[in-house]
Amino acid sequence: MSPRAGKAGPHTLAFVESPVQLLNVLEWAHAHAPGVGLTLVVLSPVDPMTRGQLRRMSELAREEGHEVRWEEARGGPAAPLHTIGGLAGPLRRASRIVLGDPFSRYVQLLLTITRARDLVVVDDGTATMEFVGQLARGERLVRWHRKGGRPGPRDLLLAPVSAAARHRLTPGEKRRVEVFSSMPMEDTPPGVTLTAHTFAWTRARFGPPRITKGADMVGTSLVETGVVDADAYLAAVRSLAGAHGAKRYFAHRRESTEKLHRLAAETGLEIVRPELPLELIARRGPIGRTVVSFPSTVVHTLPLALSGTEVTVAVCDIDPAWLTRNASPRAQGFLSSVTDTAKDAHHLSAVPAV
Repeated sequence: MSPRAGKAGPHTLAFVESPVQLLNVLEWAHAHAPGVGLTLVVLSPVDPMTRGQLRRMSELAREEGHEVRWEEARGGPAAPLHTIGGLAGPLRRASRIVLGDPFSRYVQLLLTITRARDLVVVDDGTATMEFVGQLARGERLVRWHRKGGRPGPRDLLLAPVSAAARHRLTPGEKRRVEVFSSMPMEDTPPGVTLTAHTFAWTRARFGPPRITKGADMVGTSLVETGVVDADAYLAAVRSLAGAHGAKRYFAHRRESTEKLHRLAAETGLEIVRPELPLELIARRGPIGRTVVSFPSTVVHTLPLALSGTEVTVAVCDIDPAWLTRNASPRAQGFLSSVTDTAKDAHHLSAVPAV
């Protein structure tokens, strides 16, 4: 148990909006206060696949002794006001806030209410790397795939909320900030405590997995976020699947149904929509002896979750020619850094897509 963390307890309030964030809150609780419960607030999205995974992850959280509060935070025009009003009391009483997405406007608004002196940011994938870097450089909080673009009317309207959240997430005399992460950090903000996230709960709870012959592929939502051209992505997946003998394609929860139908028809891959985050699916098994991925969170997390097994994770970098004209100027450099740091940290092999 971390000597500075103390116990989770009823005064720790955690906010999550995705299954991976919820998983990483469970990992943080296991590392800091095993067996001690917290209140976990799910700010539910509208996407059916994400909601399904969150429901399943909520069951696991309850099995671990945590209280889960499900909020239909996006269930209509009045939902945000109702949700924030209902959470105002618990927010003011909480001594510690744990959150998964500091870029979320919803979470940023909630941070303006809390008086908590301890703030913890758990992994939200590669976005955590960008958050820590922006905090260290004193920049405004902007998601990496939008960086370099002009702020829209909504961004300008909510700029004061974002600025207040960035201030709240900056350590001070009466405020401690911890980042619980499995991602490599180039810049560390002064006063921020970095705690290693090793997927200890996942490894203790599941597996080891049965390993199959051949390879599995991991999907990405880079097409859906406007970073990578759809045709270029399809061609790359087809090339990788053929080169590695891949049979299954684990879809990202944000991948569109239309794109996945194209992938299945043109590559012959079996499309799998996981009911849980991929780290848990892979740890439970069965999983291919080789897992091929594009630059994404899993090239950092899967080697940790599958530690002690014979599974090899391989990464295929994004060719600059695949980027769309609307991709952020930051995109290529950021994706390359994800690949390079994963190779260094986990000795991953690099694979070409052609």
